Amino acid sequence: MTEHILSEHTEGNPGPIETIGQDRAVALVRAREIPDAAALASALAAGGIRAVEFTFTTPGVLDHIAAAVESPAVVGAGTVLTVAHARDALAAGAQFLVTPGLSPSVAELGVSEGVPVLMGAFTPSEVMRALELGAAAVKVFPAETAGPTYFKHLLGPLPGVRLIGSGGITSGNAAEYLDAGAYAVTAGSSVIAADALAASDWGAIETAARRFVDSLHS
Repeated sequence: MTEHILSEHTEGNPGPIETIGQDRAVALVRAREIPDAAALASALAAGGIRAVEFTFTTPGVLDHIAAAVESPAVVGAGTVLTVAHARDALAAGAQFLVTPGLSPSVAELGVSEGVPVLMGAFTPSEVMRALELGAAAVKVFPAETAGPTYFKHLLGPLPGVRLIGSGGITSGNAAEYLDAGAYAVTAGSSVIAADALAASDWGAIETAARRFVDSLHS
């Protein structure tokens, strides 16, 4: 199973996991209201973050996912807690699923449907379990609690595992996680500022996304 997880390839256009790996980032949208999900996803993609995760903590998330899939972005569903969440997200057009912790049932659905699951984990045992369940990548949360060096330690006994840092990551520290071996990092409120989102200031969000991406290569 691990071999399959670590050697995912697609023909033609890159899949969600490859896109995240190319950009080294995935945008996390967690908001009470989203004025225009397609415009938001387009702004993030234009700024260089082409994978966008809309979470189930946002009211009307399924409508937002359905709207955003019409944009150039690769759209995923986050905070997927149940199989019902996962099925609804896939029906809305989600191209990847993200769980905050280990979820065998969601993992089973993702594997059966051929949809990558980014599974939340923190300890080495949890990371190993996520791999056994078929996770395409492991979202280490909260990354800020452990710090970048933790990723280097995890990858010692678990080389090649796609670890995505999430939680407390900004343009000021994102590169440190990548230098420590993270496959990618999550860009949240530091890129999708609440005031810019409320004002539908897509230019400001695109600029923030580009600044974040640029910081990854600093």
